[in-house]
Amino acid sequence: MLREINDLSRRKFVRLAGITAAGLSVVGLGGVSAEAQTDKAVALFDGKTLDGWIQIENNATSLPVEGITDQPAFVGKLATGTDPVSVFLRGKLEALVKADLPAYSASNANAKALMSTLAKDINQVILGPSIYDDARFKQVTLRPETAALLAQDVRGPRLARLNKLLLEDAYPAELAKSPVTGWVVKDGAMASTGVGRGVMYTAKDYGRYRLIFTVRHLSGKPDHYACVLLFCTRPQPGEMPLDALNGIQFGIPNGNHWDYRNGGSSLGTPYFTTVAKSQLVESEWSRIELLVDAAKGTARMAVAQPLGSKAIETLDFKGPTGGKVGPIALQMHNAGLFDEYKDMSIEIDPKEDVLITTA
Repeated sequence: MLREINDLSRRKFVRLAGITAAGLSVVGLGGVSAEAQTDKAVALFDGKTLDGWIQIENNATSLPVEGITDQPAFVGKLATGTDPVSVFLRGKLEALVKADLPAYSASNANAKALMSTLAKDINQVILGPSIYDDARFKQVTLRPETAALLAQDVRGPRLARLNKLLLEDAYPAELAKSPVTGWVVKDGAMASTGVGRGVMYTAKDYGRYRLIFTVRHLSGKPDHYACVLLFCTRPQPGEMPLDALNGIQFGIPNGNHWDYRNGGSSLGTPYFTTVAKSQLVESEWSRIELLVDAAKGTARMAVAQPLGSKAIETLDFKGPTGGKVGPIALQMHNAGLFDEYKDMSIEIDPKEDVLITTA
């Protein structure tokens, strides 16, 4: 009898995840809300809005090398330009970088290294304090977004965003305009727009939970699998977010992984175990179940493809000191990636410490 009850509970949760595919909220739906209360499962995405999610686009607050679209012209202005903004930036550059700028040529062997170091110096300027000065930007036409931020008392990420916008306005032909939105709702799915590296994370924190959703990776240039980040660190008000929110990465659907904790970047091999190897088609819809326990520092992933089939456990994580209560994040690993997520439901403190989609 107990086994029959458990099987019924599992079916309810899996069916709940399927209900969200139609873009319906599980709260307040007759007949559905009772099941949601029974299993403590709720939708994390209503199929219509990104309410309950927060976006961070790295390119919105930093300058990547590829964001310098006319490198010779930008380098030329920084090397010898007499406009107030170029004079100001030139004074902020490292001595060696400043010395190498006049001899820059795209064909030089050290051109790539120089641009990388130059971007690093510029990003230090972007981090603050504010670069705005009335005289310095007197001849610069500011966009409405720039002017609106300038009128506010901005700090942390918003200050970095303002400084980035000011530079883009000062060099409209040399620097790419950084996008604001990395994620949109498209055909009932949370869809990445391919604008650049960044994350979208939950407004709430979670510790012990079961997450079920469907996902597909449409394309990428350069290409990279879809990613979910767990055990993330939420940025505090006015604080610049850590890369990948300092979390661990589950690669979907074939069980790739990465470890961004403590400011590092590695495969995290000691903590991840490949349970079953798979060669699933990334562009096809997969159903994912993640069973996560921050107190134990564990996370398990099961994947079903095609939809409706029995899931197979593919990847486990175990790092007792690495688990932490925090937001769940969807990662856009780099620019040019197009992923879609939907049917996303979460069960807090699940009664059963088992993967229910593999049953």
